[in-house]
Amino acid sequence: MFIRRLAGFLGATALGLSLARAGGIDAAPTPDVRPYVVPAATEPRLTAAQRLALVRRHIRYVFVLYQENRSFDSYFGTYPGADGIYSHPAAATPGFVQPILNTDGTMGSISPFRIGPAQFAADTDDVDHSHDILFRKMDTEAGRALMDHFALAEERKWSPHGNPSLMAKQFGELTMAYEDCDTVPILWRYADRFTLFDHIFQEIVGPSTPGNLSIIAAQTGVTQWMLHPAEAWWDANRDRGEPVASDRDPFWGSPLDKGADPIAVNPHDFSGPHPYPVQINQTYASLPLTLAGRSLPAVVREDRDPATDLADVRQDVAAIGRGGHMAVAWRWFEEGFDHEPTDPVDPTDATGQHASYITHHNGPQYFGYIANNPAMRAKLKGLGDFFTALKAGTLPAAGGVFYVKGGFDNIFGMKPADPAAAVARRFLGDDDHPGYSDAQISEAMLARAINAIATSRYWKHAAIIITWDDSEGDYDHVPPPALQYGPNGDRISDGPRVPLLLISPYARVHAVAHAVGNHASVVKFVDAVFGLTPLAKLPDELEGRKIGRLRFHQAGLGPEDALTPDVTNLLSAFDAARLDGRAAPLPPSYAEVPATLVDRLPQQTGYGCKAVGIVPVDVQRGIHTTPPADFNPRPKTEPTRG
Repeated sequence: MFIRRLAGFLGATALGLSLARAGGIDAAPTPDVRPYVVPAATEPRLTAAQRLALVRRHIRYVFVLYQENRSFDSYFGTYPGADGIYSHPAAATPGFVQPILNTDGTMGSISPFRIGPAQFAADTDDVDHSHDILFRKMDTEAGRALMDHFALAEERKWSPHGNPSLMAKQFGELTMAYEDCDTVPILWRYADRFTLFDHIFQEIVGPSTPGNLSIIAAQTGVTQWMLHPAEAWWDANRDRGEPVASDRDPFWGSPLDKGADPIAVNPHDFSGPHPYPVQINQTYASLPLTLAGRSLPAVVREDRDPATDLADVRQDVAAIGRGGHMAVAWRWFEEGFDHEPTDPVDPTDATGQHASYITHHNGPQYFGYIANNPAMRAKLKGLGDFFTALKAGTLPAAGGVFYVKGGFDNIFGMKPADPAAAVARRFLGDDDHPGYSDAQISEAMLARAINAIATSRYWKHAAIIITWDDSEGDYDHVPPPALQYGPNGDRISDGPRVPLLLISPYARVHAVAHAVGNHASVVKFVDAVFGLTPLAKLPDELEGRKIGRLRFHQAGLGPEDALTPDVTNLLSAFDAARLDGRAAPLPPSYAEVPATLVDRLPQQTGYGCKAVGIVPVDVQRGIHTTPPADFNPRPKTEPTRG
């Protein structure tokens, strides 16, 4: 049985293009209109309880379109009305001026700068966002993050000693680059038409996996750490153990999983000279348990190894079963988990799994009570299955929670606009992760998903959340709150801000919400909409929290969907007038992006800020930034030639 699967420890110009170059278009697209504003005088005031009751009346389908690796400032740092790069004087903006080493060893400085179509900004290399490096980038002193070592820590990752190489310096510079509506106009269009949250932080200081766990569990294993101290990570064990702060693959599907029916895994993860290291089984509560409601005791009876998989949730299972609410459906749709429509008829590898699958992005797969239970595992699907279900109208009639993720490739056959051969080969992904995903292909995938929801029977009862799993290691100026510290005293929560948008027929329009939250806010929103017992209030998690108070003098060591202050439930994104019927819900057409703007990339069509009808803050103020003279957005993919 691998005692608690500990065998895992053995592994480790505004448009930027002339119209002629933009594909022969005679004129830029017509600027978007900005209708559907409810006059402030008519908007009713609702108590929190009234707002919640109305949201529950209207919302039955929650779609979480979950992207990868973007800081708030890197995408929306110049969005009007948001707490952005230029919202305060430079001297009052943490990290606005940062040190950077020149290749001759002299110390220079660097400040945020815009990149856009001229740099093919949709395709950038991947900077470091591991726990250690991200912690250094935040530069925490006396418990406060100064946010001023993004460039230097990145640079030193590539050149730890002596003078930095040119590539190392370029990677450091890349952390300070930001994009706007000339690079990701569809995202800015959504932000303008609906609600953008500007104070949502990544819950854990670290890379992708922690975000993909916390989006369903509101933690990454502090409960498991409390209940099983031997499973904690320490300095010599930083990339494994609890709480999860690394990108190790799940135990389930790895070579250590000796089950008769292994779950999906990318065939390249464990081949070649550097196979992925393996994480241990995750055993704390998550939304798939609470969503099961009173059916949970029957569901968990199908677990193949209940003594291991359910050891830390037995009290939780009993409590949820007694809770009495009907089960709420859920699915995790991820590119490549199963056979995709663009796959060949024959399997792409011996196990039949598509190589676009990113195993360590599938949060549910880390939990034995999901991956090792056929009834639970059946909730995990491919990306194509999501579009098929919407088209056929086969999502459960009672509603549910549906996570949607892209992967290494895209199922629509889209190619980057950059003509460089290396970019054309490498940047085919649609989950927005720098290094392999094209930002414009990625936002096109979101637009296809939202168009599919808008034209389906589900729109009138839908809430769509777009957010990102971590901040990539790119600069963000807002110091995160300090909520939790790990086994060796390092701060683990929160990390830098990520964008979050909420789209719904009942959403506020042209709104920026300043409520503070993190990834647990998504869990808290699901709790609120479906009336679930918060994970933080389940008995096994409360026991872990008690141990944390007594042993580590931390009151917040547990799930953050309750009992943790300043974690919004996102309900402020809803318009009171639309909720109570004084204003009509937003029609599907308001959310739809025309196919002409989805089928071809903005780099090709010239669709950008002018067409969207937004003037970024730096442009409004006459602030003109230029990239450093030696800047290269792809220092590894396209190295600078001397």
